[in-house]
Amino acid sequence: MPWRKTKPMEERLKLIADRLAGYGVTELSVIYGVSRKTVYKWITRYDRLGQDGLKELCRSPVNHPNQTDEKIIGRLVEAKLKHMSWGPKKLLYFLNVRQPQIKWPSVCTAERWLKKQGLVKARRLRKKIPAYSEPFLACNAPNKVWSADYKGQFKTGDGRWCYPLTITDNMSRYLLTCKGLYSPCYKDTRPWFEWAFREFGLPEAMRTDNGTPFAGRGVTGLSRLSVWWIKLGIRPERIESGKPQQNGRHERMHRTLKQDTAKPDMDRQQLRFDEFRHEYNDDRPHEALGQKTPASIYEPSPRRFPEKLREPEYDHGVEIRTVRHGGEIGFKRNYYFISELLAGEKVGLVEAADGKYEIRFGFHPIGILDVRLGKVAPKLKKV
Repeated sequence: MPWRKTKPMEERLKLIADRLAGYGVTELSVIYGVSRKTVYKWITRYDRLGQDGLKELCRSPVNHPNQTDEKIIGRLVEAKLKHMSWGPKKLLYFLNVRQPQIKWPSVCTAERWLKKQGLVKARRLRKKIPAYSEPFLACNAPNKVWSADYKGQFKTGDGRWCYPLTITDNMSRYLLTCKGLYSPCYKDTRPWFEWAFREFGLPEAMRTDNGTPFAGRGVTGLSRLSVWWIKLGIRPERIESGKPQQNGRHERMHRTLKQDTAKPDMDRQQLRFDEFRHEYNDDRPHEALGQKTPASIYEPSPRRFPEKLREPEYDHGVEIRTVRHGGEIGFKRNYYFISELLAGEKVGLVEAADGKYEIRFGFHPIGILDVRLGKVAPKLKKV
């Protein structure tokens, strides 16, 4: 038999009925499991207001001494409607300069009232890309580390967007390629990396930022391009978000590129890029190179581009799992999602601590599997 459900209002009505039937206060407190003070409260309320006195009363205070005046709220809203792109900080400073005699609310209060009026547009939360966890390779020889980036896009004179893809050798500053593309997508980017690899050989590492198409927003931080690099034996290095100085040599080249190139259409723009590349490599002395030119120092890599990609190799004792079509692996009677980009690929698991395993794709660590928590997390950077 199910438990009988009852409501507080029903219990109060019964209490009053029993009181009218002759029960004493002490008896009622025992029967209903409440204090004598509570019984007196409901009896007093019933005597004064009748059945309405048994209803719950609003607990909010009658007066709010710190409540913002409606006239101030009105002026704040009026200012916001005139300057929709301004936030509460700018609005309050603007109003305080013009009407300093008014005691304006705090930034938090102003933001709350603007939200109530529907005048604050919620920011779209972007999923952060996991930070790169390994130390950078030293740039002490040609082809040790290459850098790649898309110089900020701009419109040419014919109204089309140009996305300049640049690849440099970090040690010699040699500008390997500078190609104006219509899009920074993987499909348009990969052919020019392949051209550079066939022309100059393979570097040991490729240093980029965290943008498209170099990094992904999944737990591994991998993209289709970086997966291809790993299969070629190239280590994908990513600088920290908001720290372009970690790729300072490449950014310095971008500054010179911006100053020296800008043409009215894409065809002439690419001709200007080619002219800039020749001048930058063969004619322009670089102070960091002892006033030598990059072409006098750079030499192609002995590591040639392979016609067939090799499968990742793992040491003896590493537990190997094949990534399923949906991007997950089976391990210890459970499934863990890694990345759909690695579907069909083999990954290795090495025990790093009690219940934690480092997941590797070839030589590259891509995450930590925590068996106790039942999830895969990014590998944290060593401090």
